Amino acid sequence: MVLDFVVIVVGLLALVWSADQFVEGAAAIAGSVGMPPLLIGMTIVSVGTSAPEILVSLMAAIAGSGELAVGNALGSNIANIGLVLGITLLISPILVGRTTAFIDLPILIGVIILCGVSLADAVLSIVDASLLMGALVLYLLRIGSHLRRPDPNDTPPELPTMPLARALGAFLIGLIILIASSRALVWASVNVAQGFGVSELLIGLTIVAFGTSLPELAASVVSALRGHADIAIGAVVGSNMFNLLIVLALPGFFETLQLSIHDIQRDLGAVMISTVILTLLIWIGWRGADNKARLGRSAGGVFLALYVFYYLWLFHDIPQA
Repeated sequence: MVLDFVVIVVGLLALVWSADQFVEGAAAIAGSVGMPPLLIGMTIVSVGTSAPEILVSLMAAIAGSGELAVGNALGSNIANIGLVLGITLLISPILVGRTTAFIDLPILIGVIILCGVSLADAVLSIVDASLLMGALVLYLLRIGSHLRRPDPNDTPPELPTMPLARALGAFLIGLIILIASSRALVWASVNVAQGFGVSELLIGLTIVAFGTSLPELAASVVSALRGHADIAIGAVVGSNMFNLLIVLALPGFFETLQLSIHDIQRDLGAVMISTVILTLLIWIGWRGADNKARLGRSAGGVFLALYVFYYLWLFHDIPQA
């Protein structure tokens, strides 16, 4: 148990350092190839920081622990909005562009509805998994279309640059250590949780979800501190999309997973509520003259309050489930 706590501390330190390298490299690459950091956040950053969720889901599915993988996917989405965006907004406001406000967030809500329809029978099958993967292909095509015709209103101010070779090195080293430190954190956290007799479902929704969301948290906080806070919203939206379309789908390719309707309604419902509130706050704050919406500290407080409320609800509900 002592070794596990040591791994957690060292993993956190490595995570923060690697996130710094990762975001610097990503921002520099974005500037050097002419891509808006928002798109970098929705593609490279999102896939990179979603890698821990994907790895955990894959290993859990192979081991026959599908509930842990499902809890990881849904719990990470809740943490990304409640914890990651909440803390980031307390550090720095975020200006949200038209594409995120009126295209990507509505698409994300549609994906959540698709997940709800797929899991309405409390079964995650290969058919459901294939449906989600098919939606992923459509989403990637949408990103490709945006890359070809980016909206100028979504382009933030010019970012600092560095030589491309250095940027690629910082990005790759940061990504590798992000994934490795996240995996170490999850491994140690699960050991601690199991030592205290915590259930597999609770591990997936809490310890594993929190651990695999740490890259998003670290990358977003570092982005905010360095004045690249716009990367955070793209990373969160993109990561949540990948969590639902890849991480949630993976167990269905290995086994037909029986779930609890009660758990689906609670956890997927929390994902929907937090996403809808995020969308509404952006729409309410929309300024047509600037083609931007501003999210500030009050929105961050709302997201953190939702995050705390969900876990109070979860810990009250789990023993009765």
